[in-house]
Amino acid sequence: MKKVLQTTAGEITGSEEEKKEKEKWIRTSRWIYWTLTLLITSTMILAGILLLMGASANLEGIARLGYPMYLAKILGVAKVLGGIAILQNRFATLKEWAYAGYTFNLIGASASHAFAGEGTGSILTPLVILLLLLISCRQWKTGWM
Repeated sequence: MKKVLQTTAGEITGSEEEKKEKEKWIRTSRWIYWTLTLLITSTMILAGILLLMGASANLEGIARLGYPMYLAKILGVAKVLGGIAILQNRFATLKEWAYAGYTFNLIGASASHAFAGEGTGSILTPLVILLLLLISCRQWKTGWM
């Protein structure tokens, strides 16, 4: 008779060796999810706080891209609230919207740097963060968190 192990992703069935491999994969997936999620959300929350505090480097960047200064407050609030929404697990729709908001933010940042004629590093950095964000979202969607 096969033993069944209950996880948040469902039941794991099979031989003991198969169960151990699946459990190892689940642990690895959880580690990837939490590492990427904490890295991204902590960075975005910190960036949001700096925008809300009016850090000169952030405000110079907004001015250099040609945006009005009040956008710093809007982006700051959105980044902080988005990070909180992604870290919580009670409201799935809110979490999805936060992932979408971060996606729009990062695509917009990359496009803004490109249109302003900034260097490749400034254009690619938001896209690399976006890739990590998409991996985090995919790991969350698998249901093993």
